Amino acid sequence: MLRAVCTQIEGIPIMRPSMPAIGIILLIGAVKPSLAAACNDRPVSARGDSSRFELLAKSKARGNWRAKVRALPALGASYADWSKAQAAEYRCSQKDSRFECIAVAYPCRS
Repeated sequence: MLRAVCTQIEGIPIMRPSMPAIGIILLIGAVKPSLAAACNDRPVSARGDSSRFELLAKSKARGNWRAKVRALPALGASYADWSKAQAAEYRCSQKDSRFECIAVAYPCRS
C-alpha cells in the first residue's frame, strides 16, 4: 500500500510519498526493457575454430552462434544479436596451447 506523508512547510500542507513508495517507484524505473524481450525456449550452441588466443576463440564461437541462429527457420536474423541473448556464456578449453570455445545462449529479440 502506498502512503503519503503530510508535512507542513511554512504553514502550507505538503504531501510527500513515504519511503516504501519511493522504493517502489525506483524499482519500476529500474526495470530494463530487455526483460520484455521474446526469447527462444531452448539455448543455441556453436563451436568456434581453435586459436592461440582465448579472446579470438570466443569471437569465432560467437560469430558461428550468430550464423547458426540466423539460419534457423524459427528464429532468423532478428534473434541473432549476442548482446540481447539471455544466459550467454562461453565454454572454453585449452589443449596444446590452443583455445577452443563454444558459445551458448538463449536467442532473444526485443
